[in-house]
Amino acid sequence: MISTTMKPVFTLLVMLLATLVTAAEPSLEHLQEQAQQGHPAAQLSLAIRYRDAKGVAKDDAAAMQWAHRAADQGHADALDFVGFAYLRGAVVKRRPEVAFGYFKAAAEQSEQAAFNLGQCYYGAQGTEQDCAKALDWWKKAAAKGHGRAASTAAMALLSGEGVAPDAAEARRLAERAAELNDPCGLIVLGEMQFQAVELDAAKANWTKAAQLHPTKATGHPAQPSGNASAQQGADLLKLIEYRQRKAEPGKFAFVHMPHIHQGYNNCGSTACATFARFQGGKISGWDFKKLCPSPLGTGTDWWHLLDASAKIGQHWKLITFTPDDAGFDEATAMLKRELDAGRPVVVDFKYIGPQYSGGFAGHTLSVCGYIAAENLYILCNPAVATPGLQLITSDDLKDFWRSDYYGARAKAVLSRPAFVIESR
Repeated sequence: MISTTMKPVFTLLVMLLATLVTAAEPSLEHLQEQAQQGHPAAQLSLAIRYRDAKGVAKDDAAAMQWAHRAADQGHADALDFVGFAYLRGAVVKRRPEVAFGYFKAAAEQSEQAAFNLGQCYYGAQGTEQDCAKALDWWKKAAAKGHGRAASTAAMALLSGEGVAPDAAEARRLAERAAELNDPCGLIVLGEMQFQAVELDAAKANWTKAAQLHPTKATGHPAQPSGNASAQQGADLLKLIEYRQRKAEPGKFAFVHMPHIHQGYNNCGSTACATFARFQGGKISGWDFKKLCPSPLGTGTDWWHLLDASAKIGQHWKLITFTPDDAGFDEATAMLKRELDAGRPVVVDFKYIGPQYSGGFAGHTLSVCGYIAAENLYILCNPAVATPGLQLITSDDLKDFWRSDYYGARAKAVLSRPAFVIESR
């Protein structure tokens, strides 16, 4: 209970707080009035409200209408908003060449547009691929305070993916990303420290990453990037012991794999490049993709990936299991045999949900370990921060490891596909 003498003070504090909240969050009516009067910042704020259903029913058409009106006035963040809609293709028809134009128009003023422009150059989205230009734009965005741009540049330089490797510059950019509290940056810097046997520093950065978003005992690969990085921090803390232990067949296995952070829509070729590097190859994800007939920035047929492995002198085979419980039991028995023998396995996942264009998406990644006592598997995922390691429960693995479109010869039959190293 508040005493009589404290009531005036309490009331004043409430009024002050209400004033601050009002100043920080304009009312919908005020935004609508300002937007109608032609103020681009208000138009963009209104677009974001409609997109995110903040205080108003979700309305993607209204969001695009208001964002376009702000973009037409040259508002940099509105240009980025519209560009990203065309890049993603979930609200409007996907047109990467239009997205590229919007990002390019805004990149000098908007750090997010600079990051997205780098993504387009890196992943050949709406333009010819130019990894050097991508790196330049990511560095510009990082200098303006974009942490994800700094961590993405660090990963490209660390693995030499599309650019010459530069460990010193990668470390500088990872430190910049961590300074900006980017969860991916904290993961990457922590990994560089782990490899340098700076264990206390690595633990501190992974702990910090894990505290940025809610985490659970394990996550899953369909999480948003921020949540995935926070969960990665928690997973890496748990995996420190296992990464330093000798395997115990039937109980625990961990296969050390190189990691390459994929570009836009290049998970299949990137996962296969890491698989090839594990076997002594030097190929990058982009060069692996160029061995396949499909254009850069598009999905890759698994039979084309298999053909590409033969072109670089490696011997893989594609095996499949039925999508039922019996098939999963056979598939996980195979996984453990391969992992116990010190060999990772490439698998294909299918994600289902309204957040994906067309209602679903596919993703290729590797299984590189298991912890039998906890019924956990260890993934090496090209879509997340280096070292790409994530823990996944057996139940989630069963749910995600399935595909009906991993290759034309699959004829849309749902199965659990995998690449394994063929015995010679």
